[in-house]
Amino acid sequence: MDIQERLTAFAMLGATWVMWLLVLLSIVALAIVLERVYYFVVTGDDLVRVKRELLALLGKGDVAGARKLLAGSKSFEARIADAGLAAPEDGAESAEERIQGEQDLARLAMERNLVFLGTVGNNAPFLGLLGTVIGIIRSFAALNAAGGQVSPNLMAEIGEALVATAIGIMVALPAVAAFNIFQRVIKSRLARGEALGHDVLAYLKSKRAGADGEA
Repeated sequence: MDIQERLTAFAMLGATWVMWLLVLLSIVALAIVLERVYYFVVTGDDLVRVKRELLALLGKGDVAGARKLLAGSKSFEARIADAGLAAPEDGAESAEERIQGEQDLARLAMERNLVFLGTVGNNAPFLGLLGTVIGIIRSFAALNAAGGQVSPNLMAEIGEALVATAIGIMVALPAVAAFNIFQRVIKSRLARGEALGHDVLAYLKSKRAGADGEA
């Protein structure tokens, strides 16, 4: 049996498994979306308040109070800023490296499982297309078996082929939309964390400049 005959025999098994696979992928994708939404909600905070209180504490030179404020926040933004205050005596250069490292860790935590959403969004239409191709092959087989006459079996095969494409698109669109929204949220949160980190760096640089002036 050559490769063409093998592929034809495989196609004759039907496209039902493709549609069930797409349904399974959509369920997993939905679970990831709900988990990520919950994760972003529980790691959020009122950053306007945090920034205002942080600047007030740093303005008074209360590093311990600033760290306590940041440690009390569940947000990644506060964690990024707190990394800069971990060892203020090391200077702004070391603090900047620690802030960058914490940003990278925060990005990895927030992007967890998003690669699955992106993969589903990009490839679900191709799975649907595979189901369509299988359905068309079976349609030609049904047409041949009916001697070229349109039969209910032929129409059923064509309908299955079209449904496979529709399901693939329906699975892909929400996955792509969710992926893009989450990427935007991550970018915004990292930018806000970087802004808090710059406040810390500004304090450390001013502190060092004051120490150099006294010397």
